[in-house]
Amino acid sequence: MKLTTCTADEVPGLLPDALAGRRVLAPVGEHPERTLTMLRPELPVTEPDAAVVVSTSGSTGVPKGVVLSRRALLAAAESSQQRLGPMSWTCVLPTGYVAGLMVLVRAHIAGRQVRFASSDLSDLDPAPGANAISIVPTQLFRAMERPEVLRSLARYDAILLGGAAVDADLLRSARDEGLNLVTTYGMSETCGGCVWDGEPLPGVTVELDDGRIDLHGDMAFSGYRLAPELTAATLSGRTVRTHDRGQWIDGRLRVLGRMDDVVISGGVNVDLADVQRAVDALAPGTSAVVAVPDEEWGQKVVLLSTAEQDLAWWRTQLAGSLGKTALPKALTRCDVVPRTSSGKIDRQALLGALLEQKD
Repeated sequence: MKLTTCTADEVPGLLPDALAGRRVLAPVGEHPERTLTMLRPELPVTEPDAAVVVSTSGSTGVPKGVVLSRRALLAAAESSQQRLGPMSWTCVLPTGYVAGLMVLVRAHIAGRQVRFASSDLSDLDPAPGANAISIVPTQLFRAMERPEVLRSLARYDAILLGGAAVDADLLRSARDEGLNLVTTYGMSETCGGCVWDGEPLPGVTVELDDGRIDLHGDMAFSGYRLAPELTAATLSGRTVRTHDRGQWIDGRLRVLGRMDDVVISGGVNVDLADVQRAVDALAPGTSAVVAVPDEEWGQKVVLLSTAEQDLAWWRTQLAGSLGKTALPKALTRCDVVPRTSSGKIDRQALLGALLEQKD
């Protein structure tokens, strides 16, 4: 079947046709030139039952086209409905990416009209009855400074929170404000979050392979657009082999970070996810951690921050929770920490800023 490229604004109107098997949608998001080059819409879609090709955000390089079947989209939405029951959904996320797309699919199977609101959450208006909304940690962080937004969020029966790691103190504070938060873990390749509050949704199986998280179920994607080798490395049957590390704690999955978050600096393993968590505990949302090549260390930890504190302050404060090798060895100032639309730190932009400053 031929691809139907569209803007994110066109997705709500075209999605019913895609879920009925009448077209294959390919939303073109933040990077249209790169996305169209990857999609090659002139070539047919060969994956059976394909409904939507969503692009990854491209935070670590060239975006990938994730082919999602009708079976996968509907299975993912139905499993969430089994957990929550039928809900009216409010969409405040870009529908060209999987988090916003799945809000539309969940509303579709519930037979409810989607309510749209601004991404800053300033105009939330839940429908009568049970309501759910999906947001990212950046939105929650900003909402905590706006009492009127918190009051509106507190009216929702379920607030799905995913797309990026969330600070434990932020989560605790938000729940103390009466917000019914459900942390989610998943990715485009699993039709979004399929593990909620550490527990797999119905029909989802989680396995750990030497710490690497494998996700299995009907929500698994069909393959990467025009990339069979990459597909073979990630997908086996209905199992998605992730690049994330995890462990079971009291029967719940805890995501520790990316497999490639562990770098060697001065001959010592440094877990960048641990460093990021320690940094966030000191100044949430202000800073990002990255490792860059270095002649002396092999890889050295660099902190990019909007905060006023200097490198000596950061090293002193972090020394209580991190080993000496994991402490940042350089600090780069920035006006804003670059993030993708899902709230994840945009490491590609971050590295680009560091290299530009070096030049």
